Amino acid sequence: MSKTQQTAGEKPRIGEQEVRRAAELLKKYRQGKVNLERRIIDNEQFWKLRHWPQMEKTGEGGNPGDPQPTSGWLVNCILSKHADAMDCYPEPTVLPREPGDRAEAAKLTRILPAILKKNQFKRTYSSAWWYKLKSGCAVYGVFWDAGKLNGLGDVSIRRMDLLNLFWEPGVTDIQDSANFFSTELVSHEVLEEQYPQLKGKLGGGGFTVSRFLYDDQVDTSDKALVVDWYYHTREKGRRVLQYCKFVGETVLYATENDPELRERGWYDHGKYPFVFDVLFPEEGTPCGYGYVDLCKSPQKQIDLMNQAILKNTLAAATPRFFIRSDGAVNENEYADWTRPFVHTNGNLGADSIAPIHTAGLDSVYVAIMQSKIAEMKETAGNRDVANGGTASGVTAATAIAALQEAGGKLSRNMIDDGYEAFSDVVTLVIELIRQFYQLPRQFRLLGAMGREEFVSYDGQGLREQVMDDGTGVCYRVPEFDLEVSAQDENPYKTMEYNQLALQLFQMGFFREDMADQALRCLELMDFKNKDQLTAAILQGKQQATTAQTAEGAASGGGTAVKQTAMERMRQQTHEAVRPR
Repeated sequence: MSKTQQTAGEKPRIGEQEVRRAAELLKKYRQGKVNLERRIIDNEQFWKLRHWPQMEKTGEGGNPGDPQPTSGWLVNCILSKHADAMDCYPEPTVLPREPGDRAEAAKLTRILPAILKKNQFKRTYSSAWWYKLKSGCAVYGVFWDAGKLNGLGDVSIRRMDLLNLFWEPGVTDIQDSANFFSTELVSHEVLEEQYPQLKGKLGGGGFTVSRFLYDDQVDTSDKALVVDWYYHTREKGRRVLQYCKFVGETVLYATENDPELRERGWYDHGKYPFVFDVLFPEEGTPCGYGYVDLCKSPQKQIDLMNQAILKNTLAAATPRFFIRSDGAVNENEYADWTRPFVHTNGNLGADSIAPIHTAGLDSVYVAIMQSKIAEMKETAGNRDVANGGTASGVTAATAIAALQEAGGKLSRNMIDDGYEAFSDVVTLVIELIRQFYQLPRQFRLLGAMGREEFVSYDGQGLREQVMDDGTGVCYRVPEFDLEVSAQDENPYKTMEYNQLALQLFQMGFFREDMADQALRCLELMDFKNKDQLTAAILQGKQQATTAQTAEGAASGGGTAVKQTAMERMRQQTHEAVRPR
């Protein structure tokens, strides 16, 4: 993509005045998401088990000298949900909408996983799920990186931070936002090296972004805020995505200043290159809330009750005494349990020293705390059976698997919603391939039986194609549908499929003489890889029919009666036991 700016003497469309207007919009957008940013930062502290300082800010922390126990019930809930998500890591299957696009869809189905692997998408997917479970929303950025492959360029997929993204307040779909901003702090040295026009212009700036409460001391004094500004214009009746990168009041690049991209736009698909993956949706915002928001209140109550129980335990376990000021007892010797003798002056009265008695803690308070723990498990759907625990008396493997399958419906629903966002990500990847894959790329793929295959792909089949419908020549762009499924099943699913295969084998589904009965039975069944099994049975039936025909032709000139597989087996058995 050329980045040639406007010709000499031509006034740029995007200059200092437009950048100032964009900066004012950015400040306005940030004010609209202040509450969201505050909640995200607070949730991160809960995830790090640093929520006592957050509770103290709201007056819920108790006395500063009290013990501050932190239990990991909320963290365990997030760990369990993240494990469920990674057990169902998605895999895309591209389906054509036109019969002529079947070959291209088959190529994309094999090439897209390779592109995702080059981007280390599994790591990105895992990071996005951590963010989504904590904050309620993860954001994927799908860009074209011209620096990849030694300048050839390739797709880049990143997990974005919501604290650095800004959109129009009140919209539910970011594509409806008039503008979209993505910000990043970059060191002055790097910026001046890449953009020499910035020398002497980098200062503190009047805009700052919210940051997490890091454990490390992060110095941002030598960094400048780089803003990526996306917006739409109308060019010849078409909605076009425009892009501008600026620092302060200096424009680093703008598509409207580039004659080659002024009417075409930054990306041909015309969408903001960001996908929001929401956990629990909210009205009036493209974000949502997560499990920390859902379980924050019971986690606070559990820790406060833990604090009270711990204080009571320490008070009861630590002996304390009343000592009269005129009792003349050596307190140091009395407090030292290793000293057999304690000196005193004068007579020691019965009331000179008296132990302090602490009231015992009633068991009902422990029961209340246990009920709060159970409440959190039920609210989050993080029951014991989902983590490998079972109810008393349940020992059979199939019963445990059935309980886990029934208890995982919340996770399955959550993961299915995530597949929709993944489908949007893959759709943007296909659009970038359509636009930028001008030269062929080499891909190493796994073929049948694990064999390596090296294929070349240039995306030519994705571009406009000429059609003649009888009334004139027209053009069409191939479109595809996406079907997303789990790449790897969990161990219980694998065990279930293996057991089913053994049962079908024992019932004779793979016998040639029972092919017709097996096919009729399969018509009433529904399970994974059913089509492959049906094809294998049909292939076996055809091979048996061909062999019987050839055998009959060889023995009787084609007039012999065909033997069934059962008859041949009986004959072979009879010959094997015949006396010699």
